[in-house]
Amino acid sequence: MQAAHSDIHQSITDTIVAAIERGVDEFHLPWHRSARNILRPINVASQKPYRGVNIVSLWATADAKGYSSGIWGTFRQWRQIGAQVRKGEKAAFVVFYKELQYTTEADDGTAETEPRLCARATPVFTAEQVDGYSPLEIEEPRTPFESIQEAEAFVAATCATIVHGGDRAFYRPSTDSIHLPESGRFIGTPTSTPEESYHATLLHELTHWTSHEKRCNRQLGKRFGDHAYAMEELVAELGAAFLCADLGISDAPRADHAQYLGQWLTVLKADKKAIFTASSKASEAAAFLKTFQRASGAVQMIEKATPRGTQPDLAGCRVTWSQSAGFS
Repeated sequence: MQAAHSDIHQSITDTIVAAIERGVDEFHLPWHRSARNILRPINVASQKPYRGVNIVSLWATADAKGYSSGIWGTFRQWRQIGAQVRKGEKAAFVVFYKELQYTTEADDGTAETEPRLCARATPVFTAEQVDGYSPLEIEEPRTPFESIQEAEAFVAATCATIVHGGDRAFYRPSTDSIHLPESGRFIGTPTSTPEESYHATLLHELTHWTSHEKRCNRQLGKRFGDHAYAMEELVAELGAAFLCADLGISDAPRADHAQYLGQWLTVLKADKKAIFTASSKASEAAAFLKTFQRASGAVQMIEKATPRGTQPDLAGCRVTWSQSAGFS
C-alpha cells in the first residue's frame, strides 16, 4: 500500500498495463465494456461517476478481481452510510489533484508564488468488499433500443459531417469529416449487437473529430513524438468507451486497432504519466461533445429510415450518404 501512495502514477499505470497485457491474445482491453458492467464507476457518497484515468483504473481492477459492482467509496464513505469494509480487503487507488501554492526565490531575491497540482492517492473499495450496504433504488437500465436512440440523438446534436460508404471508418482532418461504412455492414459480437458496433465506431471517430483546432485542438506530437498517432488512437478508444458507458452501449474491440497495442504498451511502460494524459484528453473530448447536448436541449434523432442523399432536419447539420467515401 505504501508503494501505491509513494508513486500513484506508477501504481495506476502498472494496474492498467497489466490489464492490457492480460487481454492481448483476445484483444480485450479494460475499457471494452459488455452487458455485465457497462457504466462508469460511481462514487457511493457523491453518486457521481469518476473521471479520467480513475475510470480506466477502476475498470481494470474490477476485471482483474471479478467485481460486477460499479459502486466505489473510501473506508470513511462506506462507514458514513452504515457499511463496513471487510477485514483483509485490498483497496484500489484513485487519484485526485489538489492545487498547492509553492514559493520560490527569484534571481533578484524576491519571493515568487506559483500554483502547482499535487497528485494524491485515495484508497477505495467496491460494494462487493463491504457488509451492510443496501443499494439505493436505481432506474431500470435502458433497453438496447433506447440506448441506440439516445446515441443517435447524441451524435445528431454535434452537427458533425458524416459520410457513409466504403469499407473503412476514419476521420479526415482535411475535410473535417467522419467516414463510415453503411450501418448494415457492421456485424455483432457475443457481447454487442450490430447497431452497438456501428455506434461505438461512430463515437470513436467522433472523438477524433474533437481533435480539430476549432474544438479541443488536441496536438500530441510534442508530448509523444513518433508515437503521437498511436496515442491519438488511444484517446479515441477511451473517449468512445466513456461515451458508450454513458449511453449504455456495449463497446466491443475493433480488430483493426490491435496494431496499436505494442506502441501503447511501449509508451505506457516508458512514461508513467502517459495514460493520465490520454485519459484526461479523452474525458475532455467527451465533455466537449456533451456541451452540444446541453445547448440543443431536446434533439431530433437521425432516423434510420431517412432516404439516401437526403438530410434530416437538424438545424443545418450535414449528414450525407455516398457509395464511396474514399481514403485518407
